[in-house]
Amino acid sequence: MNPKIASYLRDQAPATPCLVLDVDRVAENYGRLKAALPLARVYYAVKANPAAPILDRLTVLGSSFDAASWEEIQACLEAGARPADISFGNTVKKESAIKAAFAAGVTMFAFDSEPELRKLARSAPGARVYCRILVENKGAEWPLSRKFGCEPAMARDLMVKAAEWGLDPYGISFHVGSQQTQTGAYEAAIARVAMIFTDLKDAGINLRMVNLGGGYPVRYRAEVPEIDAFGDAIMGAMTEHFGNALPEMVIEPGRFMVGDAGVVSSEVVLVSRKSEDDPVRWVYLDIGRFGGLAETEGESIRYAFQTPHDGSEEGPVSIAGPTCDSTDTLYEKSNYRLPMALDAGDQVQLLSTGAYVTTYASQAFNGFRPLAEHYI
Repeated sequence: MNPKIASYLRDQAPATPCLVLDVDRVAENYGRLKAALPLARVYYAVKANPAAPILDRLTVLGSSFDAASWEEIQACLEAGARPADISFGNTVKKESAIKAAFAAGVTMFAFDSEPELRKLARSAPGARVYCRILVENKGAEWPLSRKFGCEPAMARDLMVKAAEWGLDPYGISFHVGSQQTQTGAYEAAIARVAMIFTDLKDAGINLRMVNLGGGYPVRYRAEVPEIDAFGDAIMGAMTEHFGNALPEMVIEPGRFMVGDAGVVSSEVVLVSRKSEDDPVRWVYLDIGRFGGLAETEGESIRYAFQTPHDGSEEGPVSIAGPTCDSTDTLYEKSNYRLPMALDAGDQVQLLSTGAYVTTYASQAFNGFRPLAEHYI
């Protein structure tokens, strides 16, 4: 909670649930990231929060953009981004979307399979392509499983085919998982990428770019390493494995850019117990998993709460959303404690909720409208 957001909540008293996001903080985070990794080009992961005020500000600052769909590409273009500054980073794309992006001037595309590469060869001839590889996600609070990426040996063969099929084999990408808390994850992944670069150089393929993905964390309930620690680890590993012949570097921050710039304001709907002697109270909010807090699934992302009774006696709680669905439960096992004085009608704030909230909100489950958005 920064003073600017606190003042807005106090003075404007917006209806809940809502997100209030400080666009100036997004600009500050962009600057922090550029200072930590000055040799890397920032491609903001639009999916984290595609709001026009964010895209507008980042375009002015000179950011590039990582888009996951033709619709996200359109939003970037409307914000004034150059097509050359947009990467179509989803490895699963409709061919019609590839054609539309290429026709609009986008020339940088991700893939991780031969069928996707064939689509690119047909519909984006001559485009720069980069292959995403599978890497470990240990240390990530929101791991990415095996949905995206391929094994390094397959990536090597696919990049050879990319050249044969008239595409520009530009580079290799990876993603170490969202909210990554261990700098070593990047170091291990860079080592794998360096081996692919060497193998492909021997095969006559001149790769020129390493896409380091996203995953850079924000602080929720627990401390995380500062962005400078990730910058030092990444540059140390890049220098170790590439020496003075450093390739171009791309990073795709999403959560780090907008997470701590936003606060969700919510109202307590009910505080109750399951039995008279149950020490655990159930706190029901007017926002839940279907209202945008999808990353609480498995209690993976654990948001910090601020209440009007902070500093008073606390007790254990389970926290849930307002819908008539039992899966709309946020936290039962993460040892949350909230003030005993908390009651229906109180407003609480969920901190660092600027990323992956508005875009996860359902349209009208149980009739609840998506949370309002205020960009200041």
